[in-house]
Amino acid sequence: MANLNDTIAAISTAIGEAGIAIVRMSGDDSVNIIDEIFVSASGKKMAEAENRKFLYGHIADGDKLIDEVLVVKMKGPHSYTAEDIVEIHCHGGVVSVKRILNLILSKGARLAEKGEFTKRGFLNGRIDLTQAEAVIDMIKAKTDISFDMGLNQLSGALSEVLNKLKDELVSMQALIVANIDFPDEDIEDAAYHDLMERSDKILEKMDNLLDNSKNSRLLRDGINTVILGKPNVGKSSLLNGLLKYDRAIVTDIAGTTRDIIEDYINLDGVLLKITDTAGIRETDDEVEKIGVNIAREKLKEADLVIAIFDISRDFDKDDEEILNLIKDKKHITILNKDDLDQKISDEEIEKYFKDDYLRLSVMENESVKKIENLIIDLFFDGELQISSDSILSNIRHINALKEAKKALLEVNESLKKKVFLDLIEVDLENVIGHISEITGTITTEDILDRVFSDFCIGK
Repeated sequence: MANLNDTIAAISTAIGEAGIAIVRMSGDDSVNIIDEIFVSASGKKMAEAENRKFLYGHIADGDKLIDEVLVVKMKGPHSYTAEDIVEIHCHGGVVSVKRILNLILSKGARLAEKGEFTKRGFLNGRIDLTQAEAVIDMIKAKTDISFDMGLNQLSGALSEVLNKLKDELVSMQALIVANIDFPDEDIEDAAYHDLMERSDKILEKMDNLLDNSKNSRLLRDGINTVILGKPNVGKSSLLNGLLKYDRAIVTDIAGTTRDIIEDYINLDGVLLKITDTAGIRETDDEVEKIGVNIAREKLKEADLVIAIFDISRDFDKDDEEILNLIKDKKHITILNKDDLDQKISDEEIEKYFKDDYLRLSVMENESVKKIENLIIDLFFDGELQISSDSILSNIRHINALKEAKKALLEVNESLKKKVFLDLIEVDLENVIGHISEITGTITTEDILDRVFSDFCIGK
């Protein structure tokens, strides 16, 4: 674990050409270090400057000017890290920011680790762990909806719900302790009944959160979508139609797509991570065979499969295999090339597809729009919005709440059997522990490392 008593520094904006770049410091020596290298136009030292007010001047290494800058300090504990922070706003570009950062490091600061600014905010009590995770969600958001979900979590919406659950569990513990300290047979019987009622209500709230978590996760992370079909049925044409540009090569030659092609689509606020796979068929071509095997592996991870069948060609065993592959997956079935002569008979359509299909030509814009609308209907009942229950979206949070529910169900069984109350109190502590893992009240270095490993160095 990094030393939290030293001063850290990092470039907080993306490296590259830009109008402005920011180099940031956090820690007790931030102001002292900036006063060694910053020469303000007014002659004022940063230690004397007004909090949160920019000073104009130059960064200098002795007599050598480094850059023309604006500098601001934010005194702890009312800062992002709850420590003293100094930000240097310099010219964008690789040279300036690296010179300034290297100069700061030479004066005693340490290069920040990934996510260490946010981690310090968490460890110093300014935010909890769910709010820290919301920061990276907002940075990585590719749609307005996923950004808003991160912003909602950063405001403490999830923390508030979890803390209420925790308070209710602590109240159950208090009732148990009272009965242990002042035992009375009649009161104890009533206590078991009261505890069961309270536990059932908490389980209901947990179920509501978990029931809404799948769609919440899809809104946050996107729908992992795989396009599947035989070679040359129109998979790449559909990918290009959804993307609104030519991402994949489209030819009349079967087997053109041998590698996996992946891209992202913002579908009315929902992210689709869409994968165009190699055509599923029996083949002696070793390269194509590898592509087919990869397609099968991608299928296992998919939230949605778009299976395409070409009705201008005869239905065969490869088509049957594709139907078998998708039967247990959420899927959209497309009978493509409706503008050409039909080779699949109506009897075969009735036998193999019944009425579970769209019949169209993916080359037409209207057809692509139908598919987009169907995706929204499949996952969100045609309505995209963040409800008050759509706050559990992080897989770590979901797994921890599932463990909390499992532990609470064990408490319920113990209550039914009227197990000794002191033993039930221990089991309740286990439930509280799982919820505390989510907010970070109880945490381990391993959990923190996993949470902050996705962050960039300057955040």
